[in-house]
Amino acid sequence: MMSKSIEELKSLTTQIRRDILRMVHAVNSGHPGGSLGCTEYFTALYGKVMNYHLPFTMEGKNEDHFYLSNGHISPVFYSTLARFGFFPVDELRTFRKLDSRLQGHPTTHEGLPGIRIASGSLGQGLSVALGVAEGKKLDGDQSFVYSLHGDGELQEGQIWEALMYAAAKKVDNIISTIDYNGRQIDGDTDDVLSLGNLHAKLEAFGWIVLEEKNGNDLEAVIAILERAKAETGKGKPVAIILHTEMGYGVDYMMGTHAWHGKAPNDEQLETAFKQLYLEAPADY
Repeated sequence: MMSKSIEELKSLTTQIRRDILRMVHAVNSGHPGGSLGCTEYFTALYGKVMNYHLPFTMEGKNEDHFYLSNGHISPVFYSTLARFGFFPVDELRTFRKLDSRLQGHPTTHEGLPGIRIASGSLGQGLSVALGVAEGKKLDGDQSFVYSLHGDGELQEGQIWEALMYAAAKKVDNIISTIDYNGRQIDGDTDDVLSLGNLHAKLEAFGWIVLEEKNGNDLEAVIAILERAKAETGKGKPVAIILHTEMGYGVDYMMGTHAWHGKAPNDEQLETAFKQLYLEAPADY
C-alpha cells in the first residue's frame, strides 16, 4: 500500500473527481453521480485502510480484497486503481472505448489489475465477497474482505439472502459498506422503494452495524473503516451505512438523481473543473 499523508489523500480525492468527469465526458457515457459521492471511501480504503500488494495477483493470498457490487460506479474504481499504481493513469483515456480494459462495468477477461469480479448486475457482489471471506477462513488467511453496495441495490432480493447467510454462518471477516445517498437512477430511494429503518433491519439480520453521517469527510471515513476492523472476529459480519452525497464536489450535480448516469457537456465540464481546483493537477 502506498503511504500518503491525509493532506495528500485529500488532494487525491479532487484529482480522482477530475478523472471521473474527464472519463465520462470523453465518451458522453457513464455514471458520475455515485462515483463522485464515493471518492472518499475509495481513497480511504486504498490509501489508509486496506492491506494489499503490488503487482496485483488474482488470488491475493494474505492480503485484503475489495469487491465492488454496484459496478456502474466504475469511473471512481478505475481512477483509484490507476492513481494507486495498479495500472498506468494514461489508460483512463480508454474508458468505455472499443477494446478497452476499462469497460462501463468492470470485467475480468481483459485482465485489468485490481478487478477480481465482473460486476454491474446489481445484488451479486455480497454473495461473491462472502464466498471469498469463507475461503480465506478455510485457508487460515487472517485478511479482510471489503465490499461496497448502493442503497438502491438493496432492493434486490439476493442481497437479503446473502445478509442472512453471513450472520447464520458467522462470517466475521467481512466489512460491507452501503453507499447511502438516498438516490437511484429513477429518483429518490424513498420514492422508488423505501428501505425503511435500514440500521434496524441489518441488526435484525444479525450484523454489527456502524453508521457514518459524514461520508464525504475523508478522515471520518477512515475512522469508521478502522472502527469496523476492530469489530471483526466477533462472530458477526460488519456493515457500515455510509451517508454520502451523489455528485459531491460539483454543485450542479448535488441534491438530485439526474446525474446518476449522465455525462457533462463541454461547458459543464469546465464549470466542474473550476470547482475541483488543483494548483498543479496531474490530469491524464
